Amino acid sequence: MSTITKSRGAEDTRPSALNTPSDISAKAHPVVAELNHILADSFALYLKTKNFHWHMSGPHFRDYHLMLDEQSDQIFATTDPLAERVRKLGGRTVHSIGHISKLQRIKDNDATFVSPFDMLAELMADNKAVAASMRKAHALCDDHNDVATASLLENYIDDAERRTWFLFEATRGADSTGH
Repeated sequence: MSTITKSRGAEDTRPSALNTPSDISAKAHPVVAELNHILADSFALYLKTKNFHWHMSGPHFRDYHLMLDEQSDQIFATTDPLAERVRKLGGRTVHSIGHISKLQRIKDNDATFVSPFDMLAELMADNKAVAASMRKAHALCDDHNDVATASLLENYIDDAERRTWFLFEATRGADSTGH
């Protein structure tokens, strides 16, 4: 790794902040703030989906285990493009687990046992909430003429709706206890 040194008296032309040049960055603060909430929720939902994937049990174990693994991969795949979008808008993105925990709206589940039905139902509600947050961000994008972020979110909204649909269908037979 090389370090950049500045000789004494030389003018430093590097920007002092992480302000990426953009024609919309100055007015995109509400978009950046909402994207950071979505990013925090995506990390929280990713980890919860993985947790339920690892702790799935019961007669439908294989199907649910594989579905949650696939869904967690899809959720994680959104994180880098969302964070990069924040940076393109001149914002600072989430930078630690602590920062994520402050911004996330998805509730953690630290229970020692969660039934398959409850796992799937909770993930279904969380994916629905993420889709709603993305719609809110999309409206902010429209207000700030941020078509690139809106376009990114449109695909992610569709993915969240698909996950919600699959989880809904899976809850129809998730437990043999009559749920």
